[in-house]
Amino acid sequence: MSDPRILFGQALDQAEKVIAEATEEKMSLPTPCEEFDVRKLSGHMIGVVRRVIHTGKGGKAADVSSLVPDLPAAELIPLFHEARATVEQVWSDDALLDKVLSLPFGEFPGRAAMLAYAQEMTVHSWDLAKALGRLDLLDDSLAEAVLPIARQFVPADARGGPIPFGPVVEVEPDAGPYAQLAGHLGRRP
Repeated sequence: MSDPRILFGQALDQAEKVIAEATEEKMSLPTPCEEFDVRKLSGHMIGVVRRVIHTGKGGKAADVSSLVPDLPAAELIPLFHEARATVEQVWSDDALLDKVLSLPFGEFPGRAAMLAYAQEMTVHSWDLAKALGRLDLLDDSLAEAVLPIARQFVPADARGGPIPFGPVVEVEPDAGPYAQLAGHLGRRP
């Protein structure tokens, strides 16, 4: 992909739609990402964007928590918009695409970081949409685009430790792209 920021932007568009559905009444619902309920996962998605900002500014991703304090539902979208505006400003510098950045799972050029974070935002959007019963908000073409990225960055034999994914869950070969993505990343679609 010539400019992975486009894919990351599409993942953010989708994430915003799904986070917007996270009302206060739904905050305690469990998600397929077992360590997070809807509130914690929504906050984590904002925290991931903050990590992308920090790495774009030259910092180590591990220095910024990918978690944010438990927030009321009404604060999620304003904070997401704020983080998104900042990440777009920071990453508008084309030089970042070739700069080596420190991610939680190693050092990679900015291009690879954008792809990895697009994959993370896409699967977390699925996690959240699944919990909220809003899979209709998901764009299959986004999952199709990030599935090869997930397979590259999260190989089946490298799980645990800094790679926080469970074993691959086998799905039918003709399963949809989100089921394949979720299964590859250790979720039970």
